[in-house]
Amino acid sequence: MKLYAIAYLGSFAALLVLDAIWLTTMAKSFYVPRIGHLMAENPNFAIAAVFYLFYTLAVVVLAVIPGVESQSLAKALFLGAFFGAAAYGTYDFTNQATLRDWPAIVTVVDIIWGTVLTSISALGGYFAVKLLN
Repeated sequence: MKLYAIAYLGSFAALLVLDAIWLTTMAKSFYVPRIGHLMAENPNFAIAAVFYLFYTLAVVVLAVIPGVESQSLAKALFLGAFFGAAAYGTYDFTNQATLRDWPAIVTVVDIIWGTVLTSISALGGYFAVKLLN
């Protein structure tokens, strides 16, 4: 259980910090001009918290722990990237298929970001385990 807690905290910290930087720098310059008409005036932080808590658990179970168990940084990185691409792809492709005026560039950029973000979050959990366990 300690292993999972350390992995979770390392992944959560990386995910939260990086996504906060991304969203605060990209929201006005990238998202608002393209999908601002779909965005809420104020984010629902309670729902966002549920997402981050759940998503981090998935990163730990699907990427960090397999990487740690096989003692492979590359495996944690690859599985994190794969999960990020799948999760963000699911969100963006669904939006593009069902929402009017969902720009393809948002799909492309979001999937790239999700891939990078999730792989780095997996590395955060992996390194936390290696340093603290």
